[in-house]
Amino acid sequence: MRKIFLAISTLSLIITLGAAIFLNTYWVFVFIAVFLISCVGYYDMIQTKHSITRIYPIVGRLRYVMEELRPKIYQYFIESDTDGRPINRIDRSTIYQRAKKQNDTMPFGTQLDVYSEGYEWVCHSMSPKDFNLLEKDPRILIGNKDCRQPYSCSIYNISAMSYGSLSSNAVEAMNAGAKIGGFAHNTGEGGLSKYHLKHGGDLIWQIGTGYFGCRTNNGDFHPELFREKALLPQVKMVEIKISQGAKPGHGGILPASKNTEEIAAIRNIEPHVLVASPPFHKAFSTPKELMLFIHKLRMLSDGKPVGFKLCIGHKSEFIGICKAMIDLDIYPDFITVDGAEGGTGAAPQEFSNYVGAPLLDGLDFVQNILNGLNIRQHIKIIASGKILTGFHIIRAIALGADACYSARAMMMAVGCIQALMCNTNKCPVGVATQDPKLSVGLVVEDKKQRVANFHRATVHSFVELLGASGLDKMENITPSHIYRRISFQSMLTYEEIFPSYETGSFLSEIPERYKLDFKYANPNAWGRSNIGSWSN
Repeated sequence: MRKIFLAISTLSLIITLGAAIFLNTYWVFVFIAVFLISCVGYYDMIQTKHSITRIYPIVGRLRYVMEELRPKIYQYFIESDTDGRPINRIDRSTIYQRAKKQNDTMPFGTQLDVYSEGYEWVCHSMSPKDFNLLEKDPRILIGNKDCRQPYSCSIYNISAMSYGSLSSNAVEAMNAGAKIGGFAHNTGEGGLSKYHLKHGGDLIWQIGTGYFGCRTNNGDFHPELFREKALLPQVKMVEIKISQGAKPGHGGILPASKNTEEIAAIRNIEPHVLVASPPFHKAFSTPKELMLFIHKLRMLSDGKPVGFKLCIGHKSEFIGICKAMIDLDIYPDFITVDGAEGGTGAAPQEFSNYVGAPLLDGLDFVQNILNGLNIRQHIKIIASGKILTGFHIIRAIALGADACYSARAMMMAVGCIQALMCNTNKCPVGVATQDPKLSVGLVVEDKKQRVANFHRATVHSFVELLGASGLDKMENITPSHIYRRISFQSMLTYEEIFPSYETGSFLSEIPERYKLDFKYANPNAWGRSNIGSWSN
């Protein structure tokens, strides 16, 4: 589009100038108009703040005109937000404003319908804590008894997005932002690239079913290649991806148009073909084998924290994993709970819409099982799935999370406008594309600061909410601090909706709601077809 603009503007200037010289003076005014428009276009191409006008000079400005005509579009986002997919306009505006370090206050109070079903709020205290006396950068230490290199992790980090799905500029901007802000950047299953390593931000290396970056030619796990990369100082933790909330039970998808020669070399695959990761891991086939694989990766990485990510499906399978932990006395350092509302660049619609447990349900279940079996102290929980604001963080922590990931919000911080073209390689702002004509619009030096700004402001918001609730430590947040409207006349706390259990209580008596799941939980096999042999 930039070349087309240059060609059109140059030709228009020549024609109008010639007409002004050889025809009549009225063409002078046309020439001046064309000249001024061309100057605006040239400015669009060299400025670094706005990706869409940098890529689409003049034409890109129509976006801002359309935003002034958007009430009906925004109303759609508000009305459809309850299904967990789109982002409502208030949260979206908050992300953009925080990334740009703009004032994110609003006049006239809330624009949400506080009497509608699903409205949620956090309880405030008549004795709030002074923000200046609270920890401004709350962190958690990830690493259990078998970990030799524990990691001090921010409570808010960049979720898994691969180079390939994202452009090199987007990956660089996110990692550089993580370096500035002191938080972690999950690589996604696409492997480690030079763009992840260039700016020195902390990395969580995700190992998916394709073992990209640590695979043999036939797609098996390659221990030596893994160790070579896992020992890099930037790699702080390793995450085994079992399933993803946006497409649980389905492998990752990289369209052929995004699978360049460079990306294929990083992943050790054939270029220019559709890459569909297997839906399951070859390196393990039972819960106990998963635990042994975690132990293996921990040894190969010289004791760095190792965990796994999953979206909750059959509850009995997760309980089977917990039984395997107890039997082998091997525990992951962390578990990432992904929700069905999580995003993706490409997935079959049925998987995105109808497979997997939503984040809050999955988070509550994982917290209850780990706590009830008295193994929670070994494992940190990371929540992932549309965590956009400080309230979303405090809500996740109330249900058991220790820290959170965000993908969607971080994409918007680097300029994503939700064009919904991630799977086409035609992202108009250069975020989710491998087309150099489009990725040039995303300027790393500008967008890295926006990522850091957004992280800082969101954590700041979380700490303010914590203080407003009368709490001085995030460990004191409980489900009773969050309310949800069930109907016009009814509202319940999260403790009433998601009842918690005493530590170790499942070792003496399993609650009725989980008895069938425990019955089918088997540390030696996946699925519900076999009744487990392990009992408490």
